[in-house]
Amino acid sequence: MNGALKAAWGLVAFVVAAGLVLWLVTGEVVFAVFIVLGVLTGLGAWLTGRSTTPKRGPTP
Repeated sequence: MNGALKAAWGLVAFVVAAGLVLWLVTGEVVFAVFIVLGVLTGLGAWLTGRSTTPKRGPTP
């Protein structure tokens, strides 16, 4: 897993947790948008992370 992918997963965790906490504390449903955006970011990270192949040395 490369650095960009790790950062994306960290962002996903932060945004989803923030949305959930703020939704529970304030009772405002608008914070569900944070959860949706976090899930979409995670989906994007998962899809792009799967498309990368490990770098190998030159073939003879």
